[in-house]
Amino acid sequence: MITVTDDRGLELSFAAPPRRVVSLVPSTTETLFALGAGEAVVGVTRFCVHPAERLEGLPRVGGTKDLLLDRLLALKPDLVIGNAEENTREIFAEIEPHVPLLVAFPKGVDEALHDLHRLGVVMGREAEARALLQTIHAERAALRAEAAQSPGFRYTYLIWREPWMGVNDDTFISALLAEAGGVNALAGVSPRYPTVSPEALVEGGVVLLSSEPFPFKERHRDELCALGVAPERIFFVDGELCSWHGARLAEALPMLRAMAPVWAARC
Repeated sequence: MITVTDDRGLELSFAAPPRRVVSLVPSTTETLFALGAGEAVVGVTRFCVHPAERLEGLPRVGGTKDLLLDRLLALKPDLVIGNAEENTREIFAEIEPHVPLLVAFPKGVDEALHDLHRLGVVMGREAEARALLQTIHAERAALRAEAAQSPGFRYTYLIWREPWMGVNDDTFISALLAEAGGVNALAGVSPRYPTVSPEALVEGGVVLLSSEPFPFKERHRDELCALGVAPERIFFVDGELCSWHGARLAEALPMLRAMAPVWAARC
C-alpha cells in the first residue's frame, strides 16, 4: 500500500502505483517523465510543453485554469495531479468526486524537494527520485556556499506588464532566489503578486524580466529605461528555471550560481 499526504493535508492511498495519470501542472509533467514515469501519463494541459518529444499526441484537457472535465474523465485516470498555485479550487472541486486528486503547493525549496520525493513514492519511482534529489542537493549546497561568501543582490522580479507586476517573498520564485543571496525588494508587500510602481522599480535593485507568464522582450527593457531604470540593472531570465519546481531545479541552481555574482555587481 502506498500512502502519501498532499499539501492540503489530505491522505491518499493506492494499492499500486497509478497507471493512468493526468497532470495539470507543467513542471510536474516534466518531472514525471524525468522520474521514468512518463508511460503512465495519459493527459496533460496545453501549457505542458516538456519533454516536447514525449508529449506529442497526448490528449490535452484544457489549460491550468480552464479544465475540460469531460475530456479528462474520458481518459479514465486513476490519479490527477494538481497544484494550488497553478489550478483553482473550482477545478479541484470538479475533479474530486470522480478521481483521486494529489495537490501540491510548494512555496519553498524544501517543500519542492519534498514534493519531488512524494511523486517518486506515488509513482513507484522512489529510487529515481532519490537519485535526482542527490544531484539537486549537491547543486544547492554549492550555491549556498558561494552565496555565503557574496554580498548578495537586491532585486525586483517582474511577471507582468500593464500593469507592472512582481512577486513578493511568499512565493517559490523568491525562495529560490534567496538560495543565491537574493533579497526581494517586494518582501512584505501584499498581495503575493503585487503591482509595482515606476518609482519602486527604479529603487528595486536589479530588475529581472521573466519569460513567463508575460513574455518580456527588448522593447520592454526600453520602456523600463524610459522610466528611469538603469539599463545595466535589467536582465532577462528564464521563467521556467526561476519558477518551475521538480526536476527543473537541477538546471535552475547552476544557473543561479552563474548569475548571482553578475546581479550582485549591478545592484
